[in-house]
Amino acid sequence: MVTHTRVHLQTLVLLIFVVHLSRPVCVDVPSETDAVLGKSMKLTCIYCMKRDEIKAKTRVNWYFKPNEEKGNSSNKTHIYKYEINRSVELDGPFKGRLAWNGSQDLQDVSIQIINVTYNDSGIYECNVSREFEFDFFKPSAFLVKKIQLKVKAKATGNAAALYSEIMMYVLLVCLTFWLLVEMVYCYRKISQSDEQAQDTATDYLAIPSEQKDNPAAPVTE
Repeated sequence: MVTHTRVHLQTLVLLIFVVHLSRPVCVDVPSETDAVLGKSMKLTCIYCMKRDEIKAKTRVNWYFKPNEEKGNSSNKTHIYKYEINRSVELDGPFKGRLAWNGSQDLQDVSIQIINVTYNDSGIYECNVSREFEFDFFKPSAFLVKKIQLKVKAKATGNAAALYSEIMMYVLLVCLTFWLLVEMVYCYRKISQSDEQAQDTATDYLAIPSEQKDNPAAPVTE
């Protein structure tokens, strides 16, 4: 009975570990900076949270500042915001061409530009503010990221970036496979140990009580 209980507990621990591995992992990656004329472009803005910071009120504001020409200085324009669990597209040159492209847990607060034009070249600013909800106090945290976007007529391949991305995914797949193999190996070793212990106990119980009380005398010449 104790052996079966221990096996069930070990199985439960392994299942919990697998579920933990299957949870999405937040990775802070920089945004692409080259857009193609007439295509869609994702402006990536990621603000990862720790496990104890999940409960938070998040506000996101996006600003745009066109490239400065000689003799002209431009101010940044508020183009998009997200607050109270809804996104709001503001009036301006991007009206009707912006879409929310973030995650439900608001660790990814990216947006997407639809039908990119040459006038979209410039600096995009992502402002994220979080108000964390703890028992006795409500601390705040802020993040500001800037993206220098360039619009090109045609897409240009970046072999180095493509190779790095492929290697990253290959590494993640290999690491996940190695962890699964290790878990299966450990589970089999534990099962074999429990079976050997159970067989030993069964063999001992099968020995008649007389032989247990009177073990055979050693043979001497």
